[in-house]
Amino acid sequence: MHLPKIYNTYFVAIIATVGGMLFGFDISSMSAIVGTKQYLDYFDNPHGIIQGAIGSALAAGSVVGSLMAGPISDKWGRRDSIFFACLWWLIGTAVQVACKDFGQLIAGRILNGVCVGITSSQVPVYLAEIAKKDKRGSIIVIQQLAIEWGIFIMFFTGYGCSFIAGTASFRTAWGVQFVPAVILMIGLPFLPRSPRWLAKVGREEEAIQTLANIQANGNRDDPLVIAEWEEIYTVLTAEREAPHSWRKFVYKGMWRRTLAGMSVQAWQQMSGANVMTYYVVYVFQMAGLNGNINLISSGVQYALFIIFTTVVFFFIDKTGRRPLLIYGAIGMGICQFVVGGLMGSYGVLVPGGVGDPPNKNVVIQVHGAPAHTIIAFCYLLIIVYALTLAPVAWVYAAEVWSLETRATGMSLAAVANWLFNFALGLFVPPAFRNITYKTFIIFGILCFAAAVQAYFTYPETCGKTLEEIEILFSDDGPRPWKTKPGGSRLDAEIQAVIDRKTKGEAVFVRAANSGKDATVDSEKATHEVTPCVESATVPAEKE
Repeated sequence: MHLPKIYNTYFVAIIATVGGMLFGFDISSMSAIVGTKQYLDYFDNPHGIIQGAIGSALAAGSVVGSLMAGPISDKWGRRDSIFFACLWWLIGTAVQVACKDFGQLIAGRILNGVCVGITSSQVPVYLAEIAKKDKRGSIIVIQQLAIEWGIFIMFFTGYGCSFIAGTASFRTAWGVQFVPAVILMIGLPFLPRSPRWLAKVGREEEAIQTLANIQANGNRDDPLVIAEWEEIYTVLTAEREAPHSWRKFVYKGMWRRTLAGMSVQAWQQMSGANVMTYYVVYVFQMAGLNGNINLISSGVQYALFIIFTTVVFFFIDKTGRRPLLIYGAIGMGICQFVVGGLMGSYGVLVPGGVGDPPNKNVVIQVHGAPAHTIIAFCYLLIIVYALTLAPVAWVYAAEVWSLETRATGMSLAAVANWLFNFALGLFVPPAFRNITYKTFIIFGILCFAAAVQAYFTYPETCGKTLEEIEILFSDDGPRPWKTKPGGSRLDAEIQAVIDRKTKGEAVFVRAANSGKDATVDSEKATHEVTPCVESATVPAEKE
């Protein structure tokens, strides 16, 4: 059966990024529940390394999923690899709902993590490859928004379920995770394949037609389509002459791209902002909030996350990536120092744990005006994170790779993200017990280190095609701190196509694998393209 395809990039992004919503659901499925009496009683008040293992199990599975994602995406395509990931999610969610002890809970979260590892690495790749250069940032930001909506929806689902007695409380909340996966699996067959992946695997006819459908309402003779296909062809041909083993990730300037893609994802985690996502209930308990007030205050944080990431959606393709990464890291570092400083100065040690029943992960508490200031700066930290590192790290990591390395390269970037996510998820609960406020000081130092690296090693990718970003990372490329948004050569190439057609010259569009030239003869027909991009029927995709 041949299903109709939808080519509006914003609609495509909304469907594809439900994969990000799965990530958000799984994060929040724990954060709203870890402090409830039902959870603490059933799992015997898990704390320290056990709670760390439960919290970090998702990230452990995500490392595995990220490593699998590159080869799967290259073989089956970006779209179908996302569908494959959903199968892992359904199994993992079923295990969580039926779990009898924390071991089974960890196993279910690992299986869910495999799905998240695949979707978190390949959804940005898919969106980057279908988006126009001047809209790419905002399109990929939709992925981050989907994550945050997943966190928000699931958090308040968990909060509502906290009023249910017994184990049905958390089992019901975890069962809700089936819903977004089913929605995603229904919607994916209606999305087009990536035109760049189609070109990579030798399906040029489909690639050109898909590119035309996305960029020019199906007009294969549009100058933008011709110019962009010419760029894809040129870069793909050059890449096929480069090494094909692991060396392609360090060959010539590629090591700079590998460093940028992996480090920006690592810094997103080492900034410590996800501590506020996974363990915000703990942090607010340190600031004197307990019970429903704590949960509602945590929910407010997630609402702020959504609001300010929505704001960045509208200006990320104007401001650029570098300023957001640099100043965002500095702003977050300041917030971490303030929180850590106030806890160190005004915190009172509570060895048995805070709350009723006592949470053994929280052994320090602050009261009065300092506690209110801590809450305010926790909110401010999330606002800065939502405007900067949270969305921009995914955008930047998806942009820096070449076509031949993008699927596996983004997998490596996601591995860096999830390895540090796993380490921090494991480290934070015992760190809250053993070094208390110093945890935030460490994160503050790491934030400033992130800003330094961003300044010296991250060139500006905003407003440039994926193909010309290669120049920025080459040995002859400009210094990163001298690069600016925009200035794409594609605009000049589009104008050159228009000028050649106006003069009655033939316009050549080469097929990357066949070695043939397709000619647009503007003397004979303004809208005729032959033979490679002709108006002939394109073979339909196999569903």
